[in-house]
Amino acid sequence: MKGFNCENVIFVLLKARPAVAYVLVAISLVGAIAIPTGNPMFLERAIAIEIAFITLAVLTFLGYRKHLYACIPLAVIVIIGNSLAPPHVEIMTTFSKPFNAVVLITGGYILQAALIVTAVMELRKIKMKKLQA
Repeated sequence: MKGFNCENVIFVLLKARPAVAYVLVAISLVGAIAIPTGNPMFLERAIAIEIAFITLAVLTFLGYRKHLYACIPLAVIVIIGNSLAPPHVEIMTTFSKPFNAVVLITGGYILQAALIVTAVMELRKIKMKKLQA
C-alpha cells in the first residue's frame, strides 16, 4: 500500500469529474460566504443545508452517483424557500443590501438551477451507459 502522497491527492482532485461536483462545491462556497451575513435566528438551518451540500459534493468527488437524485429536490426546496421568504425577496428586489442580494441570487437561484441541470445531465449519462452495456 502506498503512503500519503500529495501528488496522488492533487491527481484525484483534478481528475475529470462531472460538472455537478463543481456546482456543488460552488454552492458550498457561496453558502459559506452567506451564512455569516444571514439572520442568526436561522443559523442552524443554514448550517444543516450547507452540510448537506458539502456531503453531496464529497460523495460526488468520491464517485458515488445515487445521491444525485437528492440534488434535484434539494435545489428545488432552496429555490422555493428563497422565493417564499419575504426578507429574501425584499433584499433581492430592492438591493437594500447589495452584497446579500448578489449572494442570494447567485447561490439561491443561478447555482441551484445549474445543480438541477447538471444532475439531470449526469443521471442521463449514467442511464445511457447502462443501456449500452
